[in-house]
Amino acid sequence: MTAVFSLLPEGRRGLLGPEEDAETYLAHGGYAPLTAPDRLLDRIAATGLRGRGGAGFPTAVKLGAVRAAPGPRAVVANGEEGEPGSVKDRWLLRHRPHLILDGLRLAAALTGADHAFVYLSDTLAEQAVRGALAASSPELRIDVVRTEHTYVAGEETAAVRRINGGPALPTAKPPRPFESGVGGAPTLVANVETLARIAAMYSHPDEADTVAGAHLLTLSGPGAGGALVEVPAGTRLKVLADLCGHGRAEAVLLGGLFGGLYGQGWPDLPLDHAALNAAGGALGCGALHFLGPADCPVAVASEAVAYLAAQSARQCGVCLSGTGAMAKALSTVACGEADQDTVENLRRWSGQLPGRGACGLLDAAARIGASLLAHFPGRVASHRGAPCPACSGVTAEDGHRFVVPVP
Repeated sequence: MTAVFSLLPEGRRGLLGPEEDAETYLAHGGYAPLTAPDRLLDRIAATGLRGRGGAGFPTAVKLGAVRAAPGPRAVVANGEEGEPGSVKDRWLLRHRPHLILDGLRLAAALTGADHAFVYLSDTLAEQAVRGALAASSPELRIDVVRTEHTYVAGEETAAVRRINGGPALPTAKPPRPFESGVGGAPTLVANVETLARIAAMYSHPDEADTVAGAHLLTLSGPGAGGALVEVPAGTRLKVLADLCGHGRAEAVLLGGLFGGLYGQGWPDLPLDHAALNAAGGALGCGALHFLGPADCPVAVASEAVAYLAAQSARQCGVCLSGTGAMAKALSTVACGEADQDTVENLRRWSGQLPGRGACGLLDAAARIGASLLAHFPGRVASHRGAPCPACSGVTAEDGHRFVVPVP
């Protein structure tokens, strides 16, 4: 069971509101005409809104890059949630489709795009979006594109490739979508939460700073159900752990499978891109998995990298061999069979492989390996010749430890 709740100040509008039909959404200021695009773009820049898909890139910069490109242009609402521990995008698509479509048409107006797409894999989300489109009858042409659910399908070049009729697999960069995307046109690919926040900022400008600073997070861990929460920026991770029943956690896996493992000191980490990056982690898609006293970080790292290796697009030889080698090394450590060469190889690969694949999957695997060695050297050493009960049988490639049901 996944709980849904907000930590925003009382009276502040968040994204975890009740489901609404088109009439109700209109009555609350939705789908209002965009009379001053420059003013809205300036507002987005002033609030510092960052993308919520994983990279945390400044939204105003992405919008401006597509806007400055020669037309025609396109925009994509990216709702393909590849991280097994994240549910926020599917929840928004299922329950707040008008908010996303409103943000999509605003993004199209800001960039001068005349064609938009909603990209997703979830059946219930597709039904909700198609129903909202039929009820709102937008002037902008909006197509819904369905894809297969995989870890890499939500990467922005994979989304463009699928919309163009190919497989949902990443492509080498450059060019990036803002340079050449759907049909070769400059394309904005924006996460659905990002678009929802643009819509909320436009309909309620007095709350723009609160809207831009808040985050949707998916929280999970052992012995308690998952939670989808909306929280202000700067919230300490210990607060989040306490609220969802993981107060005794001893470590956290940040950013889904992208942000790495964090041990001592994690409770005081604030929910902030700069602070997490400075600590060697990353917020990513906003999924946090807490490790309880009975959890072994070696087991968690081994399962996570085994899942990533299984999800490799198998297009880049360095990714296929690199993730496979790291998964095998971590499995060897978990089984108590690793020697010093195994650990040193894992350390070397974790430092050399980031940035060498077409997408972030290889980077995620390397960060997990590097953070395990940096934060838990004693736990790694204790596995030398002594199998750990918590690691027994850790060979999963489906990431089931991290999966959270969509509420």
